[in-house]
Amino acid sequence: MAIIKRRPLTPALRYTELSRNEVENKRPERSLTESVHRSKGRNCYGRITSRRRGGGHKKLYRRIDFKRDILDVPATVQAIEYDPFRTSYIALVKYDNGEIRYVIAPEGLKKGDTIISTNKKQEEYKVGMALPLKLIPAATRIHAIEMLPGKGAQLARGAGSSAQLVAVEGDVATIKMPSGEVRLLNADCRATLGVVGNAEHSNQSLGKAGRRRWMGRRPRVRGVAMNPVDHPQGGGEGKTSGGDHPVSPWGQLAKGYPTRIKSKPSNSQIVLRRNGKKVKR
Repeated sequence: MAIIKRRPLTPALRYTELSRNEVENKRPERSLTESVHRSKGRNCYGRITSRRRGGGHKKLYRRIDFKRDILDVPATVQAIEYDPFRTSYIALVKYDNGEIRYVIAPEGLKKGDTIISTNKKQEEYKVGMALPLKLIPAATRIHAIEMLPGKGAQLARGAGSSAQLVAVEGDVATIKMPSGEVRLLNADCRATLGVVGNAEHSNQSLGKAGRRRWMGRRPRVRGVAMNPVDHPQGGGEGKTSGGDHPVSPWGQLAKGYPTRIKSKPSNSQIVLRRNGKKVKR
């Protein structure tokens, strides 16, 4: 869906570019929402672990069905809705058995469409179907992918993202991630066909600082504008550029430095890094 640019009736509207024209203006399903504690970037000890978080408009969490565990029961899309907790849109679906759930809305899915989750091979594959990787044809674009069978979708869930199923050999499936990384997964892991909707999300312009504050994002202060006690690049006579490579307030390199944990269990599933280098075993 195209980005909407409005007439500059106010200074903020001059730079505002949003894409909400495919979302229904309705309140969320009450039975599928819950209030969550807003941590404001702090951990259980009250220490800030994620800077520049706090404030913002109050919002209800929508429980998303990442497992898609209602099998062989068709579901009809009731509405496409906005979710303040994620970049993608969500679809409210009603199963034929009366169950109502939220799922990630793929591109092309609209109100009135029918989707299904199954473990059986299909003659026709439609957007929104949830299947095990071993039943999906090669080269298919998929999203909402499980990393462990039955755990629920963990990969390719953001707006406009998708992975590609490269091949399935026995119990192992090879997929190419949005970053270009190639990894192995259990062929029994489930995935949904299609590309996540709201692909124009990255092209949106909020238009004003206030809209960012509504989202709970606080201002970002440059290190060179701080005092030496607050940042390694702070202080100096007059306006300075810092001189060194950009770092965090604690001295960790901020651009290009690999922070991935080398002992991470899922490292064994990676075949090809996003930079094109093969993983050394």
